[in-house]
Amino acid sequence: MVRTNALALIIGLVGVASVSAHQEPKTNAEIETQRALQRAAYYCAPAVGEFTAARKRAWQQQVLSGLPLNQAAFAPASIPSAGNPSLPTNEDLFNSGAYASGSQTTPQGKQEILACDVIEEETEMQNNSCVLTPIVTEGPYYHNSGHPIRQNIAEYQIGLLTYLDIGVIDVNTCKPLPNVLVDIWQANATGHYAGHPDPAPHLVNEQPQVGGKRSGLLSAFPRTNFHEQWLRGAWQTDSRGVARFTTIFPGYYTGRATHVHAKVFTSWTENSNGTFDGGKLAHVGQFFFEDDLNMQVDKMYPYVENPIRDIRGRTRNWRDSLNIFEDSHGPEGEYNPIFKMHLLGGVINQGLVGFITMGINRSYEMDNWWKG
Repeated sequence: MVRTNALALIIGLVGVASVSAHQEPKTNAEIETQRALQRAAYYCAPAVGEFTAARKRAWQQQVLSGLPLNQAAFAPASIPSAGNPSLPTNEDLFNSGAYASGSQTTPQGKQEILACDVIEEETEMQNNSCVLTPIVTEGPYYHNSGHPIRQNIAEYQIGLLTYLDIGVIDVNTCKPLPNVLVDIWQANATGHYAGHPDPAPHLVNEQPQVGGKRSGLLSAFPRTNFHEQWLRGAWQTDSRGVARFTTIFPGYYTGRATHVHAKVFTSWTENSNGTFDGGKLAHVGQFFFEDDLNMQVDKMYPYVENPIRDIRGRTRNWRDSLNIFEDSHGPEGEYNPIFKMHLLGGVINQGLVGFITMGINRSYEMDNWWKG
């Protein structure tokens, strides 16, 4: 279910003037742009395979090699560590030496990280990991200002500990892309976004749309709290083109499959309060999780407290409203927007780590606002 040796490569389809929920190439120029980028992604597949393998080895080495343990991985940066046993901190897992190899290779060609842990060196690549994904809608819950620059976005939100390892490559060179800003935001365990706690007063009793492209959706909750920032944050890719985040597994809400939103900025301005103002935007996307995993997490607290659990229940990936999940696979169904998840420990409630790679053309620029 969650233990796999594959990585999804997400390449942003570029050269299309607008961003909408359905981003299918229509003109001859758009179709040729898509085909050219598909060829570039296929050419990059070996580089992505090694990129993925190195990132996974780094996690395996650090989580299994007995690093100092405390609670800082899940606490806000302002809260000092209590020094109690838990998982490694952001600093432990995300330090600059994360890719330094302390492992050895056995005569059989297998990597030995610990005496009791032998891991296959080979990384399997899925057929659909070598192509592009269309750009899809950012959704109505993005805040154009106030997103903090940080790796730990959880704050005090309760949920299943989840680390996200997001790689970015340049499709023009097939090399990891450092110094771009990966901006993510997501719902909490009960399906709410920071700043949007309640429906508009006149829509308190609104029922989900029946039929049509918006089937299952409610109107977006308005922003009424301008101080909340939980489960929002951005981080610059390191010299190896990777941005990593500490978060919780996201919850679901009416009409939408479980997902994480992402943008990639190639320029931005840092503010004195730790937030940023977006500049040149190169990619907008949404990432998903396997339905089997979603349904296991649904059984855990506080996900069982989702207010629509016994009323409407979760929306499966294939029923995602606005066709966003389907659109993320492209018109030929060859793209893969799903995180590849691994258990951090022996059981699921010890946490997860997810891997995904985006490919962007850093010379491309799009508008940075919601278009419905």
